[in-house]
Amino acid sequence: MAEKAFKYVILGGGVAAGYAAREFANQGVNPGELAILSKEAVAPYERPALSKAYLFPEGTARLPGFHVCVGSGGERLLPEWYTEKGISLILNTEVVKADLASKTLTSAAGETFKYQILIIATGSTTIRLSDFGVQGADAKNIFYLREIDDADKLVEVIKAKKNGKALVVGGGYIGLELSAALRINNIDVSMVYPEPWCMPRLFTADLAGFYEGYYANKGIKIIKGTVATGFGTNENGEVTDVKLKDGRVMEADIVVVGVGGRPLTKLFKGQVEEEKGGIKTDGFFKTSVPDVYAVGDVATFPMKLYNEMRRVEHVDHARKSAEQAVKAIFTSEQGNSIEEYDYLPYFYSRAFDLSWQFYGDNVGDSVFFGDGNPTSPTHKFGSYWIKDWEGRWCIFGEWYSRRKQGNCQSCKGSASSPQFGSASHRGRHLCL
Repeated sequence: MAEKAFKYVILGGGVAAGYAAREFANQGVNPGELAILSKEAVAPYERPALSKAYLFPEGTARLPGFHVCVGSGGERLLPEWYTEKGISLILNTEVVKADLASKTLTSAAGETFKYQILIIATGSTTIRLSDFGVQGADAKNIFYLREIDDADKLVEVIKAKKNGKALVVGGGYIGLELSAALRINNIDVSMVYPEPWCMPRLFTADLAGFYEGYYANKGIKIIKGTVATGFGTNENGEVTDVKLKDGRVMEADIVVVGVGGRPLTKLFKGQVEEEKGGIKTDGFFKTSVPDVYAVGDVATFPMKLYNEMRRVEHVDHARKSAEQAVKAIFTSEQGNSIEEYDYLPYFYSRAFDLSWQFYGDNVGDSVFFGDGNPTSPTHKFGSYWIKDWEGRWCIFGEWYSRRKQGNCQSCKGSASSPQFGSASHRGRHLCL
């Protein structure tokens, strides 16, 4: 097959790729200089929609409605936008080999792509129960959610198993959001996870207590402190039940697994420096290999605020790191420089009629405030963490997106609530 050559190549077709493409256009990339290589069949889209409105029985989200960059309030980049900008959007193309020394990528179909500058935006893949040797984990109607094809399969089974029983394995982002979506579809839902409470990486026991109580009131059964160890099937190979480590057996027509992800870095093993499970970069997302950048889930970058290397899996960082890398590329070519990436950790989620936002780093002493009663007609509560007052603070609030509070510049865009005021010490400002 003929070799194709581009000045810039983005490897990956997710959120980061779309936001990088927009920034390339903003920086004046010339037609024919940029290509995006994606194994998916559609142009980059806002992936968070898949675990939310894409699964709703009413008001359902469908493409082209949530192509990037609508998730941040920007222009929707339809497939024709890439054509108009002279950007080669090469879909249904899985790259199976990367030779960074020769600046060559090879696809599963044997195509070769040469580049001058590469942005690695390969994202993450789901951790599967078969990785742990769970018996029966290959049964039909066991689902994972990462791409739009996964969501389409889940939509089909929700319709086919109307009023059926679902078991959700995992109590993190995917577990909480998909449990809500399934329940909205009138599916009988149970959640199972080994931790003492849901979302343990972010939530305290108090915060988790609200959500677990709220979900229980919605009819979701929560089973904590155990894991799935096997699956029963019928003559068609479809899952019928889930065996738990504590001896219980749960009936299930649908199983959805959300137990985390792994950054897709395998193509680059031994070619680029890695750290903390990702590809090590500097504050401009440059890797140890000249002319190679890494953004989004795969990048381990210096978080200036806390003076340590971090890898962050969230759409907000995917968007912003992609834009930072492209700006760094263009300013370098012009002989100029930009400020290093200075990121404030930010996470959010929406489920049922709830919405929370989280800023900062949840280390140190936590303080819960507000009304965390899951039966309250309104939910105004939060938590903040303080460590030594000088270096680390964090805020969490369930009311922020509801109240549409203004931004706090001291917190780099976090929300504030005049109801609870603010605390400051030694020059630090903390929104509450």
